Amino acid sequence: QVQLVESGGGSVAAGGSLTLSCTASEGTFTKYAMGWFRQAPGKEHDAVAAISAGGSLKYVDSVKGRFTISRDNAKNTLSLQMTNLGPADDAMYYCAACGELWYKCVLMLPSVFPHWGQGTQVTVSS
Repeated sequence: QVQLVESGGGSVAAGGSLTLSCTASEGTFTKYAMGWFRQAPGKEHDAVAAISAGGSLKYVDSVKGRFTISRDNAKNTLSLQMTNLGPADDAMYYCAACGELWYKCVLMLPSVFPHWGQGTQVTVSS
């Protein structure tokens, strides 16, 4: 089972930027589609972005043009570059590995992502 560890969260003023990283524990990282999710207090996990093993991308509308998901298979690392952050982006961010084919992973339903990291907090101050 792949182990995922996020880093890079922190506090930032509205309009600022952060880059999150997620490191996987094993070389089979390359076979997984990966995703970023976030969870605000009292709310469900919301999808943010996903990337297939081959590099296909998917974003939710609220982050298009502001967030960029990428992966470095040589380093078993997933990244999320976030710019122009606002209060709505304030949440705990999780990376997750999808256990299905891309046509299912691209729907970004938490139920098809069985492997999750522990999360990293992003706090945006207005």
